[in-house]
Amino acid sequence: MRKTLKICHTVAAGGLIGGLACYMMLLVVAPQETPEAYADLRHSIQALSNYVLLPSLAIALISGLLSMMVHKPFQDRGWVWIKALSGILMFKGVLTIVSAKAAYAATMARKIANGEAPPDALQSLYAMEWGTLWVVMAISIANVVLGVWRPRIMRISAREGAAGSDRKTAEARSSAVVE
Repeated sequence: MRKTLKICHTVAAGGLIGGLACYMMLLVVAPQETPEAYADLRHSIQALSNYVLLPSLAIALISGLLSMMVHKPFQDRGWVWIKALSGILMFKGVLTIVSAKAAYAATMARKIANGEAPPDALQSLYAMEWGTLWVVMAISIANVVLGVWRPRIMRISAREGAAGSDRKTAEARSSAVVE
């Protein structure tokens, strides 16, 4: 079970980072000369978001949380909790900003192409979109680094429990020496 979850988590993380990279590359290199070409680009980004980014993120988040439940020692590791919290932040970023804005941009781009909206209707979206993409990409890469590196960060309660048991052991040893 642990190995299966780890494989799912790793593949999903790769899908998420790859999907974000593809999103960025489409914004940079895809044809955007005409309103119709731009609407097609936005439709492609929406499909990428719906079929790669969201499923990858959902699988990564669920498999990561299930790993914490299945493998109890993970619950005392600080890096795991950092990954869990940042995973929730990524979920919020991808779901509410990247995916929602991709759908909005696809709709607006089609309206621009059809002459139903002004040509500058998506200008405010563009800067926020790039900022969000870079932040989510940075968090995704940091999560992968944490998962590979696994720094020795302990949760405070686990540290206190270990310190308390170490103190009791030290006290028991010192009292045994005195007696």
